[in-house]
Amino acid sequence: MEHCRKSTELERVSFGADRLYHGPGVASRASAPPVSTREQRMKAQGNAPDDDGEPGARSRLSGTVTLRLAAALAAVCAACGLFRGAVNASPGLRWWLFSNFGAGRICPEMLKQGVGLRLSPNAPTVGRYFPTSCQHHVNEPQQTITVQFAGTGYAWTPLAGRVGFSAEAVVEYRMDFNLTEDATYVWANTLRIVTGPDFKLGAVENSVANWAAASTPVGYLANLFGTQIMSSQVASGFTVVHMEEGNEFALGHLSPPQRPARPFAIAPGDRVVYANDTTEIRAEQVDFLGPFEVVESDQALFFRFRVQGPAVDMLLMQRGSADLWREGLQLGAALAPPAQPPMAAWVAQPAEDRRRIPLPVGQYTLVIDNSTRVGTTSPPWNPLSVVGANSATVSYTAELGESDDSF
Repeated sequence: MEHCRKSTELERVSFGADRLYHGPGVASRASAPPVSTREQRMKAQGNAPDDDGEPGARSRLSGTVTLRLAAALAAVCAACGLFRGAVNASPGLRWWLFSNFGAGRICPEMLKQGVGLRLSPNAPTVGRYFPTSCQHHVNEPQQTITVQFAGTGYAWTPLAGRVGFSAEAVVEYRMDFNLTEDATYVWANTLRIVTGPDFKLGAVENSVANWAAASTPVGYLANLFGTQIMSSQVASGFTVVHMEEGNEFALGHLSPPQRPARPFAIAPGDRVVYANDTTEIRAEQVDFLGPFEVVESDQALFFRFRVQGPAVDMLLMQRGSADLWREGLQLGAALAPPAQPPMAAWVAQPAEDRRRIPLPVGQYTLVIDNSTRVGTTSPPWNPLSVVGANSATVSYTAELGESDDSF
């Protein structure tokens, strides 16, 4: 049928039942269907998790955290017109499809990648949250999904600087989706927050403000800051728009044909888009993007940057080394160069830049450094840095493609 995108519509609506997954967001080379063309190989690097729910290379806190739940429904590609119409017209059928084929993939998707925390939906990120545990429960009579998650992270606050924290919550969502000709819209509407979010302040960077962990005005503000961020992310619900080239996420509800605001316009093509976002790195801070996975020996990671503010250092690291470095900082370690050298490093000037980096198969984290302690460049001294001066705002994309792709 000409109006069908593929001949296996039912399999695709089975939330990727036609794929067996090896790592977060990518298809297993051993278990994926044979691929013989470049286009097929790229499409095989989709959006789904390991069956055991362990975190992997590609990765996105309910609200934002369950962004990764996107891929739980994201494998639902646009089906033929008649089938799309039948699904879109039947709430019961949509719930049956999700509860049978998407619910079990919620937690694996949540555990894939760090989640950007922001003060408003379209603002740059001010920290990241890394889910470490997750459970879900399907309530068939009410047709809802309850998700319990926990994790750790970091955020920047005035005076206290970088703070480490842990947070957990239990949230009940009413899930839904809509099939369009070129995209699938996945909605998580927050029905109620069952418990939490329980935000616990941990290590505080600036020793002069270390008493923030106690019951003081600074401590109160730091905890209020964290709790408000977590609460807003959880309560907002979210929309994920799944397309062949990747997933796009937004807090709140977007209706077709709306799309989330993104800093870069990306033309459709063979590359898989891992990220298209903006982050703000304060003076004497670092930010950890990813991880991103390379799954075949002839592939590369493609990065685009637009820097506003001082020049910053970019360090592309193996995920294990970057995780150890990040976890140490969250526990209160002083910012210093990582124990292991990066796979690649360069300076991104206040302009637009592009990098194509062929890499061995593996998982990688991109660290952006705006400090005097790690890379080769340093932000200029400013007495107001402690309250946000000398920040670098970096818009970026991360894509996976063939190493000989033009860029």
